[in-house]
Amino acid sequence: MSAKGNAAIGQSGGPTAVINQSLVGVIEELGRQPQIGRILGARHGVRGIINGDFVPLNNLSAELLEQVAQTPSSALGSTRDKPDEQYCVKLLESFKKHDVQYFFYIGGNDSADTARIVAEMAAKSGHPLRVYHVPKTIDNDLRTTDHCPGYGSAARFVALALMGDDLDNRSLKGVKIDIIMGRDAGWLTAASALARHEDTDGPHLIYVPEVDFSEDKFLADVDRVYTKLGRCVVAASEGIRFKAGDKNSLVTEKAVQGGEVDAHGNKQLSGTGALGDYLSDLVKNKLGAQLQKSTGAKMRVRADTFGYLQRSFPTIVSPTDAFEARLCGAMAVRYALSAPEGLTSGSVAMRRVSEHPYKIETFATALGNVARQTKPLDATWVINGCDVAADFVTYAKPLVGPLPIPGKLI
Repeated sequence: MSAKGNAAIGQSGGPTAVINQSLVGVIEELGRQPQIGRILGARHGVRGIINGDFVPLNNLSAELLEQVAQTPSSALGSTRDKPDEQYCVKLLESFKKHDVQYFFYIGGNDSADTARIVAEMAAKSGHPLRVYHVPKTIDNDLRTTDHCPGYGSAARFVALALMGDDLDNRSLKGVKIDIIMGRDAGWLTAASALARHEDTDGPHLIYVPEVDFSEDKFLADVDRVYTKLGRCVVAASEGIRFKAGDKNSLVTEKAVQGGEVDAHGNKQLSGTGALGDYLSDLVKNKLGAQLQKSTGAKMRVRADTFGYLQRSFPTIVSPTDAFEARLCGAMAVRYALSAPEGLTSGSVAMRRVSEHPYKIETFATALGNVARQTKPLDATWVINGCDVAADFVTYAKPLVGPLPIPGKLI
């Protein structure tokens, strides 16, 4: 039997366009449960819990909840704190003080690891705490689940941005390089392929962290496309590396030494244009110089870093993504109360049960199946190190939703 008590909700890690859909899903479902007392929203995740900094979430109007659900970014605020054992002792003290029997943490794999540590420590201390992780990440790299809430909308942004950039590049030909989020996994960068409707559409080249990156091959790839089309659009992950799987061989590290490191040991990649500048300079100094020497013509080379724009951009939300994010929030509450297969604590995951029509089902999985580790893009979906397969497009299309088809005269 599930215990009577209060519930706490926190949001963690990078915001998304639909993380508040999950938040509202949790709030709405908790409000339907008679054994739930106060619903406490922790300001800035675990930091708010140890500080006793809570927002009361009971009896909010349906209108306000819907407005929050439709708003990108973390309505409760987020955090990058990485709780150690002593930190978690303080979390449990706060939960006991506020009679919290249920804890819902919305976030990625680091958040799942926090949930795992808290659940294990609560069990050892005898505190009857049920902890459920609600999946969230634009990187789409959580294990066990078919895909992650937040990914579909960010992937939609990437596809639309590349579509627009390709049209721009058609008008003023040259080489355009776009740098897209993805430290260890290329799921988001791969979504740029959805921008293509015809063989000549960009992006013409796609580079992800799951395969080795070679400067010589990159230049040969750009030269091949540019020679054929007179232009080239490139989508590259911020996490591309000279040796796949080696975190110490990031191309960005060659572009800039040092840089910020967060509490989880991750070096800053987004928010800097270093990689785009490095790759564009490489093209200018090699291919551009050769072209000018042989023909006298100049090669127009530009680069953009999408950075944090991908995470919380309004109006580009995928309907599928919004629905599933809210569903995962609601299911976290149901699983916490029912403890399917004995999982009083766990994580919500999705399983694809049909492709045509697209359909998923949710299930509960152990926190250890999700925590810390990442799920890379399937290497069989990477073609020649610079493109993605049709199978990936089939996988991603229903998550992103319908996209416009550009009209062309030339």
